[in-house]
Amino acid sequence: MTDALNATSEVTADTLAAFSDAFNRHDAAALMGFMTEDCVFDAAGGNDIHGTRFKGRAAVRAAFEAVFKTFPDAHWGHGRHYVAGERGVSEWVFTGTHAEGWRIEAEGCDLFEFRDGLIAVKRAFRKERPKQTA
Repeated sequence: MTDALNATSEVTADTLAAFSDAFNRHDAAALMGFMTEDCVFDAAGGNDIHGTRFKGRAAVRAAFEAVFKTFPDAHWGHGRHYVAGERGVSEWVFTGTHAEGWRIEAEGCDLFEFRDGLIAVKRAFRKERPKQTA
């Protein structure tokens, strides 16, 4: 069992809050401790119907690290987390300044699927808003 889940086999709202905290610390290593080896991350943007899909810990970690590089001050605030069996939801407000200098503030959510006490699938959704001046 991973340290991230404090030796519990069930994902709870507190687990999702801790996952969110790791995002706000930009701690990719900690984030991967919450996820299965064969995890899937569907990003909010991309050309496919599901956004851009990343499969496996290495690809998912690289995608998370790219977000932290692109938005050095990325923050997911006002978190609310819910779990119902093997599924969960996190609601948040994403704020950040893009490396190109523009800013974003938008509501969003993640839809999760769990397996064996870990996150197997994370699907991100975010409101589309015009770029704001920094």
